[in-house]
Amino acid sequence: MPAPAFAPAGRLRRALAESPPLLWSFLYFFSLLCGYYLLRPVREAMGASNDAATVFPPAMIAFFAAHGVALKELTLQVLFTLTFLIMLVLQPAYGWLVSRWPRRVFLPVVYGVFIATLLLFYLAFDSGMPGRGMAFFLWLTVFNLFAVAVFWSFMADVYDDRAARRYYGYIGAAGTLGAILGPLLTRALVERLGIAQLMLVSAGFLLLCIVCLLRLRRYAVARERTQRLASGEVPMGGSVLAGLRLVAREPLLRWLAVLTVFGVGVGTLLYNEQAAIVRRFYPDPEQATAYYAAIDLAVNGLTLLVQLALTRALLSRFGIAPALLVPALGLVLGYAALAASPLPLLVAVVQVFTRASEFALAKPARETIYTRVAREWRYKAGAAIDTVVYRGGDLTFVWLHKLLALAGPQAVFGAGLVVACGMTVGAFGVIRQARLLPEARPADAPMTAAG
Repeated sequence: MPAPAFAPAGRLRRALAESPPLLWSFLYFFSLLCGYYLLRPVREAMGASNDAATVFPPAMIAFFAAHGVALKELTLQVLFTLTFLIMLVLQPAYGWLVSRWPRRVFLPVVYGVFIATLLLFYLAFDSGMPGRGMAFFLWLTVFNLFAVAVFWSFMADVYDDRAARRYYGYIGAAGTLGAILGPLLTRALVERLGIAQLMLVSAGFLLLCIVCLLRLRRYAVARERTQRLASGEVPMGGSVLAGLRLVAREPLLRWLAVLTVFGVGVGTLLYNEQAAIVRRFYPDPEQATAYYAAIDLAVNGLTLLVQLALTRALLSRFGIAPALLVPALGLVLGYAALAASPLPLLVAVVQVFTRASEFALAKPARETIYTRVAREWRYKAGAAIDTVVYRGGDLTFVWLHKLLALAGPQAVFGAGLVVACGMTVGAFGVIRQARLLPEARPADAPMTAAG
């Protein structure tokens, strides 16, 4: 009998033998998160910068100065506000794209646009263009939300509910490996090659994503034909604003939105406190980038451990309930500890737990829900929650943090404790509504590719 320590590896080998699309799913998510995490430390360093000239265009700095406002004191607040406004513009554009064009068109287009903009950022950073920091921060934030939302929506086309519960933990682990490699590459390359060259490396990983999604499309077609589901090879139609309307109308989607807002709240309050620590101790952009890369490595190492050891077992045996409640209740305890003793090291520890539990447990649990609903829920409502609702929560809590910070860290963490309790209530609401969905279809035979 194999040793228990090797049990996850044995289960993974069996999963790969049972489900041919898994390997392409692994490579897809690995490439996507590696490309993103290559660049995430750059974004974090820009957001935590003390030098407004590194982040904002000169005209914008002059405008705020003329009105008596030091822009560097509101860096994150301004960036998050602009991000939310961009999301309001892009959500209808994305809704138009998925309504009017079939899956084989809009999926490559989304990633192709991101690759093209990366090439532009290479030129911007290579030339030292003013305002590149703000433009890059906004772009990468939009990229992260839309690219990952599209990925999971597509996975719900490829896998049914039972397969999702068995395999999403492993798919997430492949992404985590990419998220671990990304910061390692950043640390190895940023001081040797400079930030501009990282844009080209990331673009290469996104090209791999396009290759993978084109291969996986065959399995999505096969599943839709076998289970007689609505085909993703024809435009789904409907209103460009259908996603937000579904969120307003459907109780399950409303609770998912509530859970998202409070989940964003606990993360945003923590993120801003961490940024304040970085501004004090790491004023140099390269040092700040290296610090954030180290945090990312810790987060992704813990995430990988949980994904391989626990995620599949929890989702397969117990459903989504423990995967949603463990992160929420853990954050209640974490914020209670921070409110009592707001030490910088404890901030880092709770930050690592917050992000790792989201990636390893809460996110896969939420995404399995979308395998049991209509495609419009997945591609429109799911994307609306992951973009507009998500950034609306960001915007609310980044300004709330600015007010709470005037009273000190303990006020911030005391408010965070209340928000974490709200997240727990949201988790219970999602669990209750998810139980009302129709039961998953029986698992089919191993999928084969279709043309």
